Amino acid sequence: MLIDFDANIDRLQNRVGYRFRQPGFLLEALTHKSFSNERPDIAQVHNERLEFLGDAVLDLVISQRTFLDYPDLPEGELTRIRAELVREKNLADVGRRFEIGSCLKMGRGERRSGGVDKDSILANAVEAFFGALFLDGGYDQAQSVIESVFRDEIVLAVRNEFDVDHKTRLQEFCQRIHRQTPDYVLVDETGPDHQRHYTVEVHLKGKKISSGEGRSKKLAEKDAARAAQAELDR
Repeated sequence: MLIDFDANIDRLQNRVGYRFRQPGFLLEALTHKSFSNERPDIAQVHNERLEFLGDAVLDLVISQRTFLDYPDLPEGELTRIRAELVREKNLADVGRRFEIGSCLKMGRGERRSGGVDKDSILANAVEAFFGALFLDGGYDQAQSVIESVFRDEIVLAVRNEFDVDHKTRLQEFCQRIHRQTPDYVLVDETGPDHQRHYTVEVHLKGKKISSGEGRSKKLAEKDAARAAQAELDR
């Protein structure tokens, strides 16, 4: 299958809302070690060094944002929130949201084994992307993009609801009490590619129970399910 990396990379920059002035940084961030091992003639570098840098930039931005926005939270809570946000699974989900896997250059063996959707590879690529962004645009630009990407997740983590599976809880409740599963209806989708905003309603037996909002449909559904649980528990 022929992959149009240039078109995919162009779409990635549109989704994130930042265009690189020095594309070499971005290309390095999107080059997996397996590709440089397989094709040393055209790729002498890979993204592990940028991953190291991006990890530090991400930690600093999340730490600064939560420190300033939540002055009453103790050090232990700030540490917990940051750890939840920067863990591998969440970073991989961020990578899927922006379809970063479609932009990765990797060896044929790694690609055949499903590398473009492995949590570890996607999470590392996201960190490398942030490292490249920092080098290309400076800290202020990296901070702006990272805060935009993690805005909803920060709120959930502060509420201690980041790992709560509201959708599963709601489904189990509705099946047990109402003998029916809830439906999620996307009612609004606005904003440019890098600032999409979704509104989702939860319906049960054809009636609206609640609505939720978020930077992705997944987050909007989670917010709507949380609100529906609160409504049904009254």
